[in-house]
Amino acid sequence: MNLADLPMPMTSCAAPPSRAGTQSLSRGIKLLRMVATRPQVGWRLSDLAVACGQDKATVHRMLACLVEERLLEQRSNDRHYLPGPMMYELGLALPAHAQFQRCAEGIVDGFARRMAGIALFQYRSGSEFVCSVRAGTVKMTGAMVYPGTRRPLFTSAGGVAILQTLPPDAARAVLADNVNQEIKRHGTTRLDALQKMLLKSDEHGFGVNLGYVVPNSYAYGVPVRAAAGHAFAALCLIGTPEAHGESRLAELHERLTETAGQLEAGAVECGIH
Repeated sequence: MNLADLPMPMTSCAAPPSRAGTQSLSRGIKLLRMVATRPQVGWRLSDLAVACGQDKATVHRMLACLVEERLLEQRSNDRHYLPGPMMYELGLALPAHAQFQRCAEGIVDGFARRMAGIALFQYRSGSEFVCSVRAGTVKMTGAMVYPGTRRPLFTSAGGVAILQTLPPDAARAVLADNVNQEIKRHGTTRLDALQKMLLKSDEHGFGVNLGYVVPNSYAYGVPVRAAAGHAFAALCLIGTPEAHGESRLAELHERLTETAGQLEAGAVECGIH
């Protein structure tokens, strides 16, 4: 996967043209997804408008409606917008997912202990991943992914592992979207590092990040597949170059793959995907 082969990214994340009856709904969903990328910090109105490529008045109206419906809430001390309790309440309609969450927490925690690192279980959410489980107590600079964190797929070794399972055209579309998001949020400063991760991962056939994005933070990822064969999630291990260096690639891949198999079996048993 080569970022240089992608078309130039768009400059706005505004909703694509659609039928009038669905355009407002599409914008509202995009707004919810954007707010969910910062579940602890939250968003200012002006920043949300810029991030979504919409005018402040329109965003303010949508936010007021979403707050009234409790899908979002506004923190009193800084007026930032955060995910609201209705998001959680709606999730209660998926008891099989809650059961699998408990199963995954046990598997990922055991894996993190055995590997003496930080382990992440990340769901695929379109062109992004959302962290479901984080386990491990190792202090790692730059390991700023926690349950609820939502990021573009190509920013994580686990996300890259998912990308590797997609058909070429689908992978290119995801990468184009990811580059667009990266440039809007961080500029172009990290693109060379992310390209190195993509190339190294292609070389080894699974997600490999040898400190390219954050120095001294090594990460490895493998896909977690549904019964139908598609990757619905990824398992990621983060550690130090001393404890989880390139010399252990084969062993780390084997351990990740074994644990991903346990997660796949758990998903089947819980009846999801």
